[in-house]
Amino acid sequence: MPEKQFDPASGKVFVFGSNRAGIHGKGAALYAKLHLGALIGIGEGPMPGVDHPRCYGLPTKDSSIKALPLSAIAEHVETFLRFARCHDYLEFFVTRVGCGLAGYKDDDISPLFRGAPSNCELPEGWLP
Repeated sequence: MPEKQFDPASGKVFVFGSNRAGIHGKGAALYAKLHLGALIGIGEGPMPGVDHPRCYGLPTKDSSIKALPLSAIAEHVETFLRFARCHDYLEFFVTRVGCGLAGYKDDDISPLFRGAPSNCELPEGWLP
């Protein structure tokens, strides 16, 4: 499934799949580190600040860089969705977290975002 293109000038918060160690060495995580201020050693949450973050790490891998089970990813997605609901003045650009280096399919991850608030722009084909 093709990715939408992220426009850093949009002001949207870039939501990327990360690992719990906060290494940000490949894929969308590397982009977030190089261009949006993702912090080394921080694997989850808004970065670089809470009020106006430029990116948000959503763990899909553990600190040993092994894919997390879907149940653990679901917990991290729920944490993110709570954050998005509480920060409704922000807009979030959600990448296909878990569907690249973590190895899951869109059909595995998309349902985890059921009920996402309207300030979350989900990937093409994912549930609204």
